[in-house]
Amino acid sequence: MAFVNENFLKLPGNYLFAEIATRVAAYKTGHPNANVISLGIGDVTRPLAAAVVEAMQKASAEMSSEETMRGYAPDRGYQFLLDAIVKNDFAARGIDITQDEVFVSDGAKSDTGNFGDVLSADNLVAVTDPVYPVYVDTNVMGGRAGELKGDAWSRIEYLPCTIQNNFTPALPAKRVDVIYLCYPNNPTGTTLSKAELKKWVDYALQNESLILFDAAYEAFIRESDVPHSIYEIAGAKQVAVEFRSFSKTAGFTGVRCGYNVVPKELLVRTASGDKVALNSVWKRRQATKFNGTAYIVQRAAEAVYSPEGKRQVQETIGYYMENARVIKAGLESVGMKTYGGVNAPYIWVQTPGGCSSWEFFDRLLNELQIVSTPGAGFGASGEGFVRLTAFGKKAATLEAVERIKNWTL
Repeated sequence: MAFVNENFLKLPGNYLFAEIATRVAAYKTGHPNANVISLGIGDVTRPLAAAVVEAMQKASAEMSSEETMRGYAPDRGYQFLLDAIVKNDFAARGIDITQDEVFVSDGAKSDTGNFGDVLSADNLVAVTDPVYPVYVDTNVMGGRAGELKGDAWSRIEYLPCTIQNNFTPALPAKRVDVIYLCYPNNPTGTTLSKAELKKWVDYALQNESLILFDAAYEAFIRESDVPHSIYEIAGAKQVAVEFRSFSKTAGFTGVRCGYNVVPKELLVRTASGDKVALNSVWKRRQATKFNGTAYIVQRAAEAVYSPEGKRQVQETIGYYMENARVIKAGLESVGMKTYGGVNAPYIWVQTPGGCSSWEFFDRLLNELQIVSTPGAGFGASGEGFVRLTAFGKKAATLEAVERIKNWTL
């Protein structure tokens, strides 16, 4: 009989969003006529940009001809998309990234989860708290988390982000090997300034630590002092991998495309102390375990960078950020405390009256037919909060806010 990877058996219960889906489905079964509005999961509702759809249609037609059809994609991505990424996302901001440092993929969730494949199980990992669950769960699967003791894993260093520290994590009290940072942050919607992010880069340089920087929401940034890329910070190319996604930027949640950047000057050590380039290790992993992102999808992603694509995508981002403004202003008008929602499509809401996260989730669902995400699902420091997203349709968002404003808490 085959043996299982027992690290998977250590994971408690359902994945957070699977648990939410189960509860919502049960409610809908018992209340088939209820008008349930979801402000919970961060899925998009706006259609793809017209320029993107046109590019997909053209690429699909190419696949019907023997002369123009494509098979397996290159390991790192097609030249046309790599060109567009380097030019628009980095060179335009004065950042020197080369095409052979970029790896096109099927999304940031896959990349952040899979990157542990090239990291030793002996690494000590630090995460902000609250945290996107994928970072923790995949380290459990990879054998780096230790044992679950209460709400915390014994070998993960948690960095609390609370009202008291303005949701800005302190540097680790002890040296760590790998640090996960997500900014603009999911779930809190908060950000780090350039000066604050520099502290992390300096720490990583001094301690030979690796930063895994999730920048999936950078397109929503509105304030000038908030960095769009960690590579805006001097020295970051020596210590950081960056993850990007077209899912929230351009509505690709159902299309699947993203990319990561692994600078060639980023070195890691072997157990014997030798230094190796992480770029070459990750390239070998991708060549072995990934057959490339589909040609049609990569042409769609390329269209995001066209003049029409940029304009259309920005219109959609503006739509969602107006939803964020409406949610934030509406809740604050009735005395609720909110955070985020300025540079990100997430609003972090403190639960009133000492209500727990799951209790408030249940109240919103059962009394107002609104789906939220319990903060406790993101970690111990998320207790006492729920996350609301701005990815809903405008009419539904307005209706949800009105229900809350007219609610007797």
